[in-house]
Amino acid sequence: MIPDDDPSRSLTVASPDDPGTTFISLAGNTYAMLITGEQTSGAYCLIEMRVPDGGGPPPHRHDFEEMFTVLEGEIEFTFRGEKHAAGAGSTVNIPANAPHNFRNVSGAPARMLCMCTPAGQDEYFTRVGDVVAGWDAPPPHLSQDQLAERRQRAIDLAPTYRSELL
Repeated sequence: MIPDDDPSRSLTVASPDDPGTTFISLAGNTYAMLITGEQTSGAYCLIEMRVPDGGGPPPHRHDFEEMFTVLEGEIEFTFRGEKHAAGAGSTVNIPANAPHNFRNVSGAPARMLCMCTPAGQDEYFTRVGDVVAGWDAPPPHLSQDQLAERRQRAIDLAPTYRSELL
């Protein structure tokens, strides 16, 4: 039996051009929080990622599913130690708990969508990164001490967001 409609939930139309979009600078990447867990009652979040050439996160794992659709460029995913190339139009699903990371190997900036289910990664990125004005905003100039603090914050908050940095 399908439950009744929940009229307290509203339609979400997301665009990185919306004035309410939050942009996060994190490890040289810029992420737009398109649809947050707050908007989906925690079911999922959707993040547009812009990753500079050579950019990407360190190896990590988490207990939730993560799906990427490459919009521009080429991303090399390392999944359980094996490298896999994904070009524009490709979709990659990372199963929960599997060690992985990715690297932009395009020679130019890359763009992709990242969906995490359930949500939480959106909150983690917001708490670990720095809010910036938009895609074209430069990342903050951080001292070595500030960079070390951001890294430590990522490590300290990872368990709260069901993640582990490897």
